[in-house]
Amino acid sequence: MIKNLIRKKAFFIVASLIFTILLSGCGKPGSQSNSNQPSGHPRIQFEMEGGDKMTFELYPEYAPETVENFVSLAESGFYNGLTFHRIIKGFMVQGGDPNGNGSGGSDKNIKGEFSSNGFTQNTLKHTKGIISMARSNDPDSASSQFFIMDGTAATLDGGYAAFGKLTSGEETLDKIASTPVKANPSMRGEVSVPTEKVIIKSVTVLEK
Repeated sequence: MIKNLIRKKAFFIVASLIFTILLSGCGKPGSQSNSNQPSGHPRIQFEMEGGDKMTFELYPEYAPETVENFVSLAESGFYNGLTFHRIIKGFMVQGGDPNGNGSGGSDKNIKGEFSSNGFTQNTLKHTKGIISMARSNDPDSASSQFFIMDGTAATLDGGYAAFGKLTSGEETLDKIASTPVKANPSMRGEVSVPTEKVIIKSVTVLEK
């Protein structure tokens, strides 16, 4: 009788420990149990011309080629000196075009890593602070242009390759989104062209 009680007690102790370990391993994208250890997620930092900064954590488990491409462009200095050329407050801010008007990109296009293009592992939602790749009607046309959400747009989920999230510098995003804008004749009069240049001084890879 006593042996049975001891066995039962030992079983419950072991079961409780296993349950605790399982719980400690669960988390949302970007969470980590020890802040002193690398997260396994690349981190990038935007510095604007005036010194304001934004830091993002990138998620290769959701969009590996997209993250690799963005990190490579950042390391090469591609984004340094480019602008946010399209700004719609409450929706998103778009940049990364060497032509500065939405018509350009790098010399490479990448696969669209989103569910409507057959890439079902990307379940990131387009909520405020999410960074995602801009593209044309061709699902595999993403290159260097990206956008940062200034609100929530569920209609973009599954149709664009979200690949990271803002972790610090929300006030910088708010400042960019509040830039005065004017109509863009090439976009059917969409009011989204900044009246003054919003220049990205640099995009730096803090951690790979």
